[in-house]
Amino acid sequence: MLVTASAKEPPPSQTDFNARINGPDKGLINAWLVGLEKRKTDPELTSKAEAGELPPLPFKGGVEKKIKAQNKVGALWYVAAWKGLRGEDLALDTDQELQLVCTKTRVPVLYTMDQSKLFSSAAGASDA
Repeated sequence: MLVTASAKEPPPSQTDFNARINGPDKGLINAWLVGLEKRKTDPELTSKAEAGELPPLPFKGGVEKKIKAQNKVGALWYVAAWKGLRGEDLALDTDQELQLVCTKTRVPVLYTMDQSKLFSSAAGASDA
């Protein structure tokens, strides 16, 4: 499912926790709104994201330092928050995986909604 939202006119945050996290968008809009809010309060983090770095965020997928493993896995919620932090519109397909490479560490990260990939990678590598 393609999930979209405009940074120029973001939707209001849902007050119902279940709808916000478990709705049709699977919580991606909520994660993106978290990034938009963080953009207002953390200019240093915003600058890193705008430069293409994948800094630590409240979702699995940040890269703080270079790691040997070249198969790091993160959650699409991270990408949603990262896009919000960058001030970008949200456009993510929950059925597609996406790979980004951190400009600082050169570590590639595969972002997914596949829980089995997210949980299996948690045992093999620590998050930054």
